[in-house]
Amino acid sequence: MSAFKHILGPVAVITIRNPPVNALSPQVQVSLLEVLKDVNLDPSVKALVLCGENGKFSGGADIRTFSKTDPNSNVKRMSLEDVNAMVEKSEKPVVAAIEGVALGGGLELALGCHYRIAHVKARVGLTEVLLGLLPGAGGTQRLPRLIGVPAALDMMTTGKIMPASIALKLGIVDSVTEGNTVKEAINLAQKVIGQPLDSRRICSKPIQCPPNVDSLFKDAKVKLKKQFHGAKSHQVCVEAIRGAVQLPFAEGIVKERELFLSLFNSDQAKACQYAFFAERNVAKWTTPSGANWKSASPQPIGTAAVIGLGTMGRGIAVSLAKAQIRVIAVEQDEQLLEKGSKAVTAILERENLKKQHLGLGDKSSSFGSVTFTLDFNTLKNADLVIEAVYENMALKKEIFRRLSSICKPEAFLCTNTSGLNIDEIAAATDRPHLVIGTHFFSPAHMMKLLEVVRGYHSSPTIISTVVNLSKALGKVAVVVGNCPLFVGNRLMVPYIEQSGFLLENGCSPEEVDQVLEEFGFAMGPFRMTDLAGLDVGWRSRMERGLTGPKLVTGAPVRQREGKRYSPLPDMLCEKGRFGQKTGRGWYQYETVGGRNAVPDPWVHNFLHEYRRAHAIKQNNVSQGEILEWCLYPLINEGFNVLEDEIASGPEDIDVIYNNGYGWPRHMGGPMFYASMIGLPRVLAKLEKLYENNPDIPSLKPSRLLKELVKKGSPPVKEWRSQLGHQNSRL
Repeated sequence: MSAFKHILGPVAVITIRNPPVNALSPQVQVSLLEVLKDVNLDPSVKALVLCGENGKFSGGADIRTFSKTDPNSNVKRMSLEDVNAMVEKSEKPVVAAIEGVALGGGLELALGCHYRIAHVKARVGLTEVLLGLLPGAGGTQRLPRLIGVPAALDMMTTGKIMPASIALKLGIVDSVTEGNTVKEAINLAQKVIGQPLDSRRICSKPIQCPPNVDSLFKDAKVKLKKQFHGAKSHQVCVEAIRGAVQLPFAEGIVKERELFLSLFNSDQAKACQYAFFAERNVAKWTTPSGANWKSASPQPIGTAAVIGLGTMGRGIAVSLAKAQIRVIAVEQDEQLLEKGSKAVTAILERENLKKQHLGLGDKSSSFGSVTFTLDFNTLKNADLVIEAVYENMALKKEIFRRLSSICKPEAFLCTNTSGLNIDEIAAATDRPHLVIGTHFFSPAHMMKLLEVVRGYHSSPTIISTVVNLSKALGKVAVVVGNCPLFVGNRLMVPYIEQSGFLLENGCSPEEVDQVLEEFGFAMGPFRMTDLAGLDVGWRSRMERGLTGPKLVTGAPVRQREGKRYSPLPDMLCEKGRFGQKTGRGWYQYETVGGRNAVPDPWVHNFLHEYRRAHAIKQNNVSQGEILEWCLYPLINEGFNVLEDEIASGPEDIDVIYNNGYGWPRHMGGPMFYASMIGLPRVLAKLEKLYENNPDIPSLKPSRLLKELVKKGSPPVKEWRSQLGHQNSRL
């Protein structure tokens, strides 16, 4: 971990060395300062080039050191801004040669340089907001001076990573090259030797403020509050940029530091950083028993097939094509094929236009080809097949029987089921070891999560291949065990169930949604199910025999086989209220397919009549109680999943919820959140709820939760060692 120099005539090339991404650790910063002092004192050196080893400028600060740092210490420590300030004050021109990535502190370091050249494939961004922080090394003060307040606001408050072509248009870099970036930077450095540097120092540039800058900040805060419910770092970024507008540069740096410290030790920052590392930990696919599949070699996928061109199948086909994989898309009749073909083609055309706009492509698409057909026999040469028809076991088994007779023996067979038994589907084939669940999330070409569901016979090779494929698709893959509804949907059942009970107890859909959205969810449970379609869950419940005449009227609530059951969503579906697709669900919508949810007086009256018919006394439920009723059973089911060995650790559950279910990232994930608020508190509340509602099994505290509380509630990172699994289903 160091920076080293190489003298080429009048130019000193300073290279950052800290693999794999040249993170700017404290040791690297000290080394950089020493080398900078040395070359600035060397009369033979007239200019400097700053670059990173192995084609990567810098991925930013090393956040692994954050937990070991006390930013409030009275001991004066060097900061990255000290390095940036020395670079900027240099009387010798400094050129940044940006290859690979310049993210977070890496880009802040580049902004301290007088000139910036980027390779055409490089990417830049200030991503600290995604870690619950803000750029703390001058980024909030320099970037607005360089590219203007509106563009800086957008870039910093979203954590957007942009290609070099867009960075050039914005003025972040001075030029882009397809050649050797370091050589180009050396050539530029030689040309500017002796030229005045005052105009090249961003700290001395005046900020060009739009006339409505106060309204701009106000509107930005409103937009961010709506987009990132409850997250602090996005709002604090706005205040830091406001400081750049209102204060001289030196005072703005002090303001930036104060705001950075206000976030550094916050629970939200800890949660965001936990979520960051959790995604990397699940990629290791280590099971509770310590086994892993790293030794298996992933097989290349040249041609993939998708069966079914409904909403999910279309998204999967698009994802594969975007990864430059040849796609065969199969449908059962001409009308569905034509409809699906038009939809997939339209999405790919939009994606191609987007790439052209970003300067990442030309008119000739670089996507894989997509062939649309009714002929199942075309699948004989496919390396991998993904079945994406609707949730019906008999239909899926019939498809997999046909695939056995058509596909080549080594072809991988995947099912996109959201909860059906993988082993039962695999049993319909002649190759159960090459069958696996690939649970995509809708819209599949946009959502990052992929639940990889391992069946009893699934081989290490198919697991390795699908996880490797997920990376090519830009997905976050989490390997889970086989059980009804897998992990994500299994936890969602008690969440949705409890929200229904809250309606019976006197709440309205909008009251429940508001509490969950203020917590940080993009949508509450009722807006979410309206969007997904109430009929989707209804069909699933009917498939599992959870609806129908076995429901009996009781006082004060309805039950099914001794367990409390709310038939409210079934009753809405029986009236044709499926959500946005019909213009009516828990809410009403201005048009069929509309997105603007408006409270529906019909629903309010329907709930009132239901409570009256079943003699349910309407209770006043506080916002805190709504949150506990919905989240604690979800968390409790997470502990059951761990106990059942369906997930290998709490990180798996949290990554699934952060990337597939809209859990607010600044809350870390449901299992981290439970650890943060205290396991004893969660346990005590569940015990009380279950005591008062013994007919709701999901409220019964998990045995694992009780054990962890007995062991002193260890932090979430230690749970994996506490699980004690012997023969993991993973």
